[in-house]
Amino acid sequence: MAAKAYKFVYVDSSRSLETQSSNNILTFHSIANWNTHFNALKGTNKLMVINFTATWCGPCKLMDPVIQEFASKYTDVDFIKVDVEELIGVSQAFQVQALPTFILFKRGKVADKVVGVKKEELKGMIEKHRK
Repeated sequence: MAAKAYKFVYVDSSRSLETQSSNNILTFHSIANWNTHFNALKGTNKLMVINFTATWCGPCKLMDPVIQEFASKYTDVDFIKVDVEELIGVSQAFQVQALPTFILFKRGKVADKVVGVKKEELKGMIEKHRK
């Protein structure tokens, strides 16, 4: 997969704080906070797994415990949850067309993408790119 750099310049005046679950999964509620976090990690070698989801998505709910398990296991990886209806600009920028979609980033570039309820495939991609 070809590496592609992303920059987000959307404005969102809704909720401005991100939340963090007990398993180190960040959820962003504003583009500004998303941009700050994304740009901070862009120059690092840290893997970022972005989980594009929606509250009404049944398959996404099936993957929630899997992501929690992975976040506990892979503490060197940044797990981020993005609600496609809350941060529409982010999901559009990544051309998310199906849920759940997991995009793996390293140094601000797409390293891989997994679409659907595919625990083992996602696990393999995380293990491949976290090194």
